[in-house]
Amino acid sequence: MKRDYYEILGVPKNASLDEIKSAYRRLAKKYHPDVASGSKKEAEEKFKEISEAYEILSDPQKRSQYDQFGHEGLKTTWGPGGFTWSDFTHFPDIEDIFGNVFGGSIFDTIFGRRERTSYRGQDIRYDIEVTLRDVYFGCERDIYLEKREVCPSCHGDGSAKGSSKKSCPSCNGRGSIMQHMGFISISRTCTRCNGTGLVIAIPCYECKGKSIVFKKKRLAVKIPAGIDTKTSIRISGEGEAGEGGGSPGDLYVVVYVKEDKNFIRDGADLILKQPISFVKAILGGEIEVPLIDGKKAHLKIPEGTQTNRVFKLSGKGMPYFRSTRFGDLYVKVIVVLPPKLTKEEKRLFLELAELHGEELKDEEKKIGERLIENL
Repeated sequence: MKRDYYEILGVPKNASLDEIKSAYRRLAKKYHPDVASGSKKEAEEKFKEISEAYEILSDPQKRSQYDQFGHEGLKTTWGPGGFTWSDFTHFPDIEDIFGNVFGGSIFDTIFGRRERTSYRGQDIRYDIEVTLRDVYFGCERDIYLEKREVCPSCHGDGSAKGSSKKSCPSCNGRGSIMQHMGFISISRTCTRCNGTGLVIAIPCYECKGKSIVFKKKRLAVKIPAGIDTKTSIRISGEGEAGEGGGSPGDLYVVVYVKEDKNFIRDGADLILKQPISFVKAILGGEIEVPLIDGKKAHLKIPEGTQTNRVFKLSGKGMPYFRSTRFGDLYVKVIVVLPPKLTKEEKRLFLELAELHGEELKDEEKKIGERLIENL
């Protein structure tokens, strides 16, 4: 009769996943056949038993089925012969344990898998600065990169022209070397050929057999209209070259939009602070305001306009990103007072003050009278 899985790991039935992992880690270190004292055969059986228990209790679905129906509920989980090492699916959780024992990956240890021999190239980031006007129209900018590329001489093969690779003498072309440790056969990737089974006979003169060279490259990057600052543009395949025939990485161009001296950007809308004279503010009229595209727009100012009043010019803002629509321009007028008045201007303002019923101090009235006498 099979023992209870909770009893095997020495944990209660309400144990958490962390407690189950901790128990298995402790027992695995204790009963692994290559480190356990006593009979190797007994250690092998014990190690397999605790691994079977861990396989069930560390998987929520299998654990639930076991809690409800016991061992009977797991009949379809294993093959006819019961639990085998090929049924163990939680090697990543305990890889460090086996790494300490074997000095290598648990995946290579149990199944003899070869390491990947091709690697995707790294992505590259490039920051670029553009003006708000550039973003309004959209533009194209040249950038210069120095990056790893596939060797043009050997096309990434690593061998000199007219030469070819030969079978690796260390692994006899298998790509892996078998070792036997305890009850487990270990297949390690051959370090000489990196699992390819082939080695370079005569290295390429340009890349020295590395398959990769550093090259400078100029790229024309299109900056789309309406793009926001800190937005990245992905250019597929323009990153670092891959190794062993791996695909290249991508280039990410991060766009930074410089602040404009006249316009403040708010999404697709623009804000413009426009100074106007106090006469225009009082009497009203029409003014010209600059637009981001370099043109001018006419804006009607009603009489009696107060400073900080905002006027909206529809469709005169920035383009929306990847759209034919445009935002709006908000013109905030700032009434500018003259720094100095002439005698005539002062006299007229005093008269205007009296017309508006503003009470003047005696001293102000005397100033007005003297101004009139001196005209």
